[in-house]
Amino acid sequence: MNENQVFDERLADRFGRVHNSLRISVTDRCNIRCFYCMPAEGVVFKSRREILRFEEIVRFVQVVAGMGVDRLRITGGEPLVRSDLDRLIEQLIAVPGIREVALTTNGMLLARHAQRLKDAGLDRINISLDTMREEVFQQISRRPGLDQVFQGIAAAQRVGFRKLRLNAIALRGITEDEAAPLCRFARRQGLHLRFIEFMPLDADSRWQTDHVLTGRQLREILQAEFGPLTPVERDDPSQPAVDYRYADRMGQVGFINSVTEPFCQSCNRLRLTAEGQVRNCLFSDEEWDVRSLIRGGGSDDEIAHVVRDCVGAKKAGHGSDDISFVRPTRAMYQIGG
Repeated sequence: MNENQVFDERLADRFGRVHNSLRISVTDRCNIRCFYCMPAEGVVFKSRREILRFEEIVRFVQVVAGMGVDRLRITGGEPLVRSDLDRLIEQLIAVPGIREVALTTNGMLLARHAQRLKDAGLDRINISLDTMREEVFQQISRRPGLDQVFQGIAAAQRVGFRKLRLNAIALRGITEDEAAPLCRFARRQGLHLRFIEFMPLDADSRWQTDHVLTGRQLREILQAEFGPLTPVERDDPSQPAVDYRYADRMGQVGFINSVTEPFCQSCNRLRLTAEGQVRNCLFSDEEWDVRSLIRGGGSDDEIAHVVRDCVGAKKAGHGSDDISFVRPTRAMYQIGG
């Protein structure tokens, strides 16, 4: 098989799950230090030499696009700390077969980059927003900056992004009082808010199951405030969020119950870390090295073979809801959200 040949076999694992979504971490660096993702201090980041160059990321995407991957999400760390990210987005959108390129960001640099991202053709933005209060923002992120996030949201709306989502991590002892204000803000702004259960991927290794504010508990809190929430049928069975419509039909709110209600049976995602390792599960410690192949002159066929090995080794589930679960050794910022 030559390097220009298009692969026509879908990326299906041994459980029949077809993988068409790739999350690409472009950096492990970030401008805040959220305790559910990174240590407060003393972080040792990958060197510039270790991180994949844009042309290497595009090369990998060209290969997997020929294998059926058609949806990309750019992550970090904080992806907007990577210089000229809009240039990468333009190149990824131009890859034959790619239908959507999205971005997950903490929003602090979004006001500065929103227009360039829009001009590059970015389809969708997910913005992290855990609270409406600066003091709680600093409790979580261990840095100031909530107003910058609000400015980023406003800028994204102003330049014309229509597909915007807000992501809030559900944290017991914190989110109970934040949930309703976040929902009110999202409803006023016409934005879709999703709550994500706190996962065992914090760099401080302090995660415990009793730190998780479950989606079920959050729904009870929100129903006391807004009335009954009605489930919405999923348009995409691989969508991780379960969405609900408010009683007054003014928008929807979603819940990603990664810990208490795993959705592994419909998972369609692969991950490429910033330093060029392919992962088949956020909670797995297994990785497949494609950086050495790309830099060592490997063919598209060889890269595709590694990707197929990775998909073929995927387990039925991540097991974080099982008492025998062993947490990953790498934290969220090292993997890519």
